[in-house]
Amino acid sequence: MPECKIALVPVTVFQQNCSLIWDTATMNAAVIDPGGEPGKILDGIARLGLKVEVILLTHGHLDHAGGAKALKGELDAARAAENLPPIPILGPDIRDQFLLDGIEEAQKQFGMSGMRNVTPDRYLTEGETVQAAGLTFDVLHVPGHTPGHLVFFSPVARVAFSGDTVFKGSVGRTDFPYGDGALLIEGIKEKLLPLGDDVTFIPGHGPASTLGAERGDNPFLQQ
Repeated sequence: MPECKIALVPVTVFQQNCSLIWDTATMNAAVIDPGGEPGKILDGIARLGLKVEVILLTHGHLDHAGGAKALKGELDAARAAENLPPIPILGPDIRDQFLLDGIEEAQKQFGMSGMRNVTPDRYLTEGETVQAAGLTFDVLHVPGHTPGHLVFFSPVARVAFSGDTVFKGSVGRTDFPYGDGALLIEGIKEKLLPLGDDVTFIPGHGPASTLGAERGDNPFLQQ
């Protein structure tokens, strides 16, 4: 198993956890949910000496995907100078494209600017796997917060990037016109908790936790 490390770069007023994960032997890395402030993310990449190979999106909300297009542009420009191919943006599920198309409009209600609409190079669906940082991640579709929300899980590293599905002591918002609270809880219980109590998850906001801790203590999962 490759030795991997994870660093979090909280971005924007939403303090969204943009995640960097890399293989310490090769420094090959993935960026998960670059929600904004691409310059801050690029600084982290440069400081750690990472070679980003892929950008992964869990879902289409602006605070998770608003910086993806600009970040890809900057990274691709540097790679082109070295005759390297462009970096793909993978995910979310196609059912979140309407959110990705509305990022530039949605940012206005928060008084924000600089975020850009984005279309991934490839949508992902449950049952697929993606390669990142020397690991293979299973793609799980866990809707409810958004229709096309994905979770990326490495069975080997025992880590999941859960986006806005489950948090330490809470779960994702579902009070959107397209939200579904019952569906979200069902997905967490049927798709995430069975992954194992030892699995550490990195949520979209706030501290990491384990699925075991949430199984026992998360009030939203006790019924």
